[in-house]
Amino acid sequence: DILKSYSGKTIEVLNTDAEGRLILADALAYATEYKPEAVIDVATLTGACIIALGDDVIGMLGTDDKLKKEIEKAAQTTGERVWELPLWENYHELIKSDIADYKNTGGRAAGTITAAAFLSKFVGDYPWVHLDIAGPAWTTKDKNYIPKGASGVGVRLLIELLRNRVKK
Repeated sequence: DILKSYSGKTIEVLNTDAEGRLILADALAYATEYKPEAVIDVATLTGACIIALGDDVIGMLGTDDKLKKEIEKAAQTTGERVWELPLWENYHELIKSDIADYKNTGGRAAGTITAAAFLSKFVGDYPWVHLDIAGPAWTTKDKNYIPKGASGVGVRLLIELLRNRVKK
């Protein structure tokens, strides 16, 4: 199937299990209508992030080095670990479609990266970071300050980021 996204770009749907990124793409495109200072999305987007980074680390990908550094600083304070993955141009090649603007998946290889490459097509020129919280979103055992279950990961991180921005 081919879908027309909110932005007007077309998407070839190769995997119906990669539906979350379709909705997120529309949300990102909609957010740009408000001319934001920056765009940060937080999602349990890919199981591939768990394979790459395990259950305790947030995968971070984005288009703005300054924003990524701000997030890394906030992560060091909150203890919510982030690890940057690359968004090099060769990964973008994997989501190009012969019959639409983009494919909704680049295949199994580099799944977290190609998912973020896909999302990047919908944020325009705004500073943007994607945080894939698939691993730490749910804990299977109690931790020092997080009970077993839904962890709320990313909340502390974003609050600290905003606090740091207010201090400037």
